[in-house]
Amino acid sequence: MGRYRIKIFLLLACALQMIPVFGQPTTLKDAFRDYWRMSISVNQWQVKAETPSNSQAEYTGMVGLDQTSDWDMITRHFGWVVAENCMKCEVIHPKEGVYDFTLADQFVDKARAAGLKVLGHCLIWHSQCAPWFHFDEEGKLVSPEVLKKRMKEHITTVMAHFKGRVDAWDVVNEAFEDDGTPRKSLFWQILGSDYIPLAFQYAHEADPTAELYYNDFSMNKASKVDGVTAFFRPLIDKGMPITAIGMQGHLILEDAADYVSQYDYAIRSIAALGVPTFFSELDLSVLPNPYGFSGANVSDRFTYTPDKDPYIEKLPAEVEKKANLFWTDFFNMLIGHKDNILRIGFWNLNDKCSWRNDFPIRGRHDYATLFDRNSNPKAIVQQLIGLTTKKKN
Repeated sequence: MGRYRIKIFLLLACALQMIPVFGQPTTLKDAFRDYWRMSISVNQWQVKAETPSNSQAEYTGMVGLDQTSDWDMITRHFGWVVAENCMKCEVIHPKEGVYDFTLADQFVDKARAAGLKVLGHCLIWHSQCAPWFHFDEEGKLVSPEVLKKRMKEHITTVMAHFKGRVDAWDVVNEAFEDDGTPRKSLFWQILGSDYIPLAFQYAHEADPTAELYYNDFSMNKASKVDGVTAFFRPLIDKGMPITAIGMQGHLILEDAADYVSQYDYAIRSIAALGVPTFFSELDLSVLPNPYGFSGANVSDRFTYTPDKDPYIEKLPAEVEKKANLFWTDFFNMLIGHKDNILRIGFWNLNDKCSWRNDFPIRGRHDYATLFDRNSNPKAIVQQLIGLTTKKKN
């Protein structure tokens, strides 16, 4: 009997050692469930395979007409999804009075069927806005009253179409310059900064149950954060229907030394308004930045040369290590602010479909996401998951 007791003891010991392993989270959304929402942007080819004649190859992310195999990883690691392009004005409202919800419906329906929450991106944005939106039949800028009418009709129609299926909206996107002054977009030229609170008013009227966000890039810059918070403070004090103010977070490894302190300041500044913040479009470019470029102004482009694309075959181990160290430092800072963070969102699932391959220099090979070119989680994913285990222990 002694031999059997030893075997039973060994089996029990092994089982007890395995219990903590089985109890640990294995996905990003599970690991950070008690911290914030986890989201990812999704392109149209990850939703549904297309024929070549139907593809819109001018959009970033078109690295294959069938990327639907990514869907399993999307649903495993993320609880919220946002469309990369198909809900923007130029796609969904290409002509006055004409709406095309085809791609957006496919995206929303697939997400809802998988139990995912959906963020609509975006209602009012100067970029990727349909060309007709600001002009009359003679090609002149429309009057303020006409633009108000168009904004309200666009916002109301889009939100009504998705009411009950889309949980939150980026209402206004990228309305400020990096120095904190209003961006002199066509919206601003016609309506001044009044178009921002008007957009939130129209959105709240269209769906009082939806969460409503403002979103912008370069929010690591104190001048921009100060300008944005100064603008929204009196509006929030007067009861503006805004749920949160978001920061995109398109990061560059060469410039990463100050990001932790810069975003620490940004989070504190937004929290002081009485609303939470979030990161909506996190990625980390590891490629050279010879132009000192920052931000995400999609109209900015620079010329490709081989020396600006040094990692065509693979990312050197020392660069990957540096990127991983940044991500862990950055997430440790975020965890310290978890009570003021609503969501952490990444832009593009994998390195292959990431827009950073083409921005701001087209045709490079970047490694900006948490998943490799085959959509496999990189080592950093498990390292980030491990941070929550350490905090709980």
